[in-house]
Amino acid sequence: MMERTPAILVVGSINMDLVLQTERAPLAGESFIGREYGYVPGGKGANQAVAAARLGADVTFVGKIGADAHGTKLKERLQEQGISTESLTVDQGSQTGLAVIMVEASGQNRIIVYPGANMAIGERDVERAFERPYDAVMTNLEIPQPIVVEVCRRAREKGIPVVLDAGPAQPFDLGQVPGLEILTPNETETLALVGRECGTAEEAEAAAQALAAASGARFVVIKMGRQGALLYDEGTARLLPAFDVEAVDTTAAGDAFTAAVTVHYLRHGDLARAVQYANAAGALAVTRLGAQPSLPTADEVKQFARERDIDL
Repeated sequence: MMERTPAILVVGSINMDLVLQTERAPLAGESFIGREYGYVPGGKGANQAVAAARLGADVTFVGKIGADAHGTKLKERLQEQGISTESLTVDQGSQTGLAVIMVEASGQNRIIVYPGANMAIGERDVERAFERPYDAVMTNLEIPQPIVVEVCRRAREKGIPVVLDAGPAQPFDLGQVPGLEILTPNETETLALVGRECGTAEEAEAAAQALAAASGARFVVIKMGRQGALLYDEGTARLLPAFDVEAVDTTAAGDAFTAAVTVHYLRHGDLARAVQYANAAGALAVTRLGAQPSLPTADEVKQFARERDIDL
């Protein structure tokens, strides 16, 4: 049976990533010889859009680029994935966003983001995008917070469920976005939002309760890296373990996870099943270098599950 194609609006950031590979991060004041570098399409919003498209969704992207070569290349890459870019517009006064990503041999990364044109997204950009119907809206905190609030307000008015990826980590008043369908922070983002650690399942459950109380979200899913993901649903918490893989680069693994949760939830209506599917997508993403190049297709996730005799 053919699975239905959910229509998803993604409002978020788009960057060119400068990826630096190194054995380890240099100490303060130290010069250290790296291995290699390259430019890779990225940005949390664009990553999530590409991930959702590769998993079979019909995706529309809202964002801003600069009038430069990076912006042109990034738009072309989205179009190659079948993503609608009518709402990806150029801001003449800004450079395209840039992320500098240092990837250590362990797969751990350190990222500095220069937002550039991402900070120029306006309410009119959002308004135009909502002229079409959608099954869900995904957004993140790598764009101006007032735009995040506006996106959630318009979606709420139209009865469209919102998935908020609360990255990158920063203070944000969750009371501004009531009625979220799914809130998906990681551990550091949770600490920034409600001041709670997530080192253990018990700590994560307490943090999820605080996140749910602050946001009124129907579901809270805390991404806990190698431990997996904690799903909090109406007072009940469940830790769904991660898959054991050899990590090469964790960049965009969280974006793959959030997109996979959204797409699978829209198809099946079972969030626990969607989180397991997202754990598989995230596991595949960490085995590859780079942001968008690491994002798996639906067929790759199915194959991953078959190899482990898992029903997703």
